[in-house]
Amino acid sequence: MIVAGADGCRSGWVVCRRDADGSLSLQVVKALAEACEGLSILAVDMPIGLLDVPRPGGRDCEREARALMPGKASSVFSSPCRPALACQTYRDANATSRRLGAGLSAQAFGLATKLRELDAFLRNRPDLAPVFHEAHPELAFARMNGGKPVLSKKKSAEGEAERRRLLIAHGFDVPVFDGAPANDVLDSVAVCRTALLIGQGSATCLGPAGSRDRHGLPMNIWF
Repeated sequence: MIVAGADGCRSGWVVCRRDADGSLSLQVVKALAEACEGLSILAVDMPIGLLDVPRPGGRDCEREARALMPGKASSVFSSPCRPALACQTYRDANATSRRLGAGLSAQAFGLATKLRELDAFLRNRPDLAPVFHEAHPELAFARMNGGKPVLSKKKSAEGEAERRRLLIAHGFDVPVFDGAPANDVLDSVAVCRTALLIGQGSATCLGPAGSRDRHGLPMNIWF
């Protein structure tokens, strides 16, 4: 079984691939479509299914994720609703979202470009949709940490070292790679481990089973 994890970075997506023999490799791709070949599972740090009408606290899976991460709940953004995602500026997106029932954070709107890319790809390639699973690196690290959130900041030297130690302890020795910032690399490796757990049938799924948006895309977070 070949699996991978992907995390957005400035130049595209950093992808950690785990081959059937357990070896890891890293690459940066401009579009996730470039990373799908041969994969059984791709866990991606990006919302997949989206609400048409926003709710305070976001999707069910996002509310459940925050409840599992005391002290780190702010790392889980409420994803934009579809009408807000269609806006080109944060001001318009937030106003649209508020008018429909709940405001939108600037951090969540910062995902818009990559979120639009992923959403369009999955809607145009339903044959590949089963490969893609939404994941969250901080949930992945919390699972590696005995269920306790890693509270150190991921961009700090302490946070990087702590996350790297957890990955190594769980069999994911991070390859040397300078093609993307260290925090994005570590996040991609963390969700690669989530992809492996999904493939093995031992991952946890947040949000109601079978929860779908109006385009049939799942609204679940895996870890």
